[in-house]
Amino acid sequence: MPLQFERSWRFKPPADGHFVNAAIPDAAVRDFMELVDKTSTEKTRWAVAEHFKGRFGSRSQSSSESWAYSDLRTGMDDAAKNAPLFIESFFDACQSLQRQSDDWFVPDETFINAILVQHNIGYEIRQPKLVAREIGGVPITVEKPPPSFAERAAEKFEKSLKRSDELLSQGHAREAVQEILWLLETVTTAFRGVETQAGKIEGNYFNKIVGDLKAKNVGTTLNRVLEWITTMHGYLSSPTGGGVRHGVDLNSGVD
Repeated sequence: MPLQFERSWRFKPPADGHFVNAAIPDAAVRDFMELVDKTSTEKTRWAVAEHFKGRFGSRSQSSSESWAYSDLRTGMDDAAKNAPLFIESFFDACQSLQRQSDDWFVPDETFINAILVQHNIGYEIRQPKLVAREIGGVPITVEKPPPSFAERAAEKFEKSLKRSDELLSQGHAREAVQEILWLLETVTTAFRGVETQAGKIEGNYFNKIVGDLKAKNVGTTLNRVLEWITTMHGYLSSPTGGGVRHGVDLNSGVD
């Protein structure tokens, strides 16, 4: 359902006051572009960019994926001159994409409102209405989006590296190396199920995942490095060696 708001805003949005009302700031446009990029997959980036681009006024297809994103940014920059129309276009693009298939996970009003709040933009989506906070709209509580896969992974990496540094400074060299090996096991889980030109990476644990990576990168520097890592891992994970505990599954966070 299209957003409902004051018709006059299509020609002249409310002036800036306590909130930014007239135009969408450039930093916010970048954040909306990131939402578009996160909505797509490697195989659908071009199509998703074209979809959003069409909602921002462009009817012709770009000659390449990179041009599609460049043209989308141009269209969003132009639409940003009128904040209500920009929000309407972005929201409508998300809604229409969601209607195409339930398999899509597109930004809903919670994600859009979060960006508006972050950049002090004076509007809130309360379906089916777009409310101006400057002229009496009651603020709504915007839930913080859950951390992304990359954010959760980075947090685990930073904690492990910090702990390893602490152990090393305390003279516990073996435990410091064990911590890094735990991190290494954790990192490999990110490659599970990844499609490569040579096939899909199978397996759930370090040895199987690394074995598949080696087999699919024969004769490369990566293959040689993986051999060194496997040898070191074999000793340090042995009960008579380092006794390293298994890493964390990055996809589920289960020890």
